[in-house]
Amino acid sequence: MELVRKKSINCNQGAIRAVRYNADGAYAMTCGSDKKIKLLNPLTETLLKTYGGHGDEVLDVVGSCDSSRILSGSMDKSLIYWDVTTGQVIRRLRHHAGAVNSVKLNEESTVAVSGSRDNTVMCWDMRVPKMEPVQVMNEAKDSVIEVIVANHRIIAASLDGSVRQYDIRAGEVITDSLDCAIVSIARTRDGQCLLLSCHDGVMRLMDNDSGDILANYRGHTMMNYKVECGIVCSDTHVVTGSSEGVAVVWELVQGKEVRRIPIGNKVVHSIAVHPTGTDVIFACGQEVHVWGYPY
Repeated sequence: MELVRKKSINCNQGAIRAVRYNADGAYAMTCGSDKKIKLLNPLTETLLKTYGGHGDEVLDVVGSCDSSRILSGSMDKSLIYWDVTTGQVIRRLRHHAGAVNSVKLNEESTVAVSGSRDNTVMCWDMRVPKMEPVQVMNEAKDSVIEVIVANHRIIAASLDGSVRQYDIRAGEVITDSLDCAIVSIARTRDGQCLLLSCHDGVMRLMDNDSGDILANYRGHTMMNYKVECGIVCSDTHVVTGSSEGVAVVWELVQGKEVRRIPIGNKVVHSIAVHPTGTDVIFACGQEVHVWGYPY
């Protein structure tokens, strides 16, 4: 059965910087150059709410485990914690000295993690009204482009070409370094591998324990853009965007390209993989495109 385009939605918020699913995949969030976040149903094209309060472009957004809160990071160097229903700002966190590239919440949504252009990863306790981070990791030598929270580990990818895994329980950091800048990372559902999207136009599958490179995926173009990567929930295929206006899909194990999906005439830079299903949302310009298997 072939993948089909299910919806194409003009979000009317300038250039979209990121698209993300909420925890159960029922809704999606987009953030853009208009300094706003939009919450929508990607299959009915229903806009549910718009959140405005940042002073500059919003670069990343994530929903809480119960979908009652939204956390966003912006070029204005701040994080904002939003109430989904009212749209009110619950907390505004300012401690980074540079733009906030990536934001994540732990499984219980009690701790927020942010990665910034100031080369740091910061942890924030969302249960108390404290405005200072509870922990700052400053080992990176360049911008921290993306963070992942996985159980008791925080995984951070940096433009310095390194992936750093912070084991919070053991109080140690494990560093795996490549010869090129890393612009995006994704983790398999079983936690055994990391997918690294690199500035040289190659995606690499890395063993999470040994640091060995298991597979390389080529065929897309990066140019000077941050092009995100993803792994479908079944851990069978990897996907990324491209500066050519297409998305490319490979088999995870064999590394064989299986599909090139025409998206638009601009860079396909952000993707959101459904947490339980087969749909994938691609951001291209000011539009998002939902692709998946027909019902």
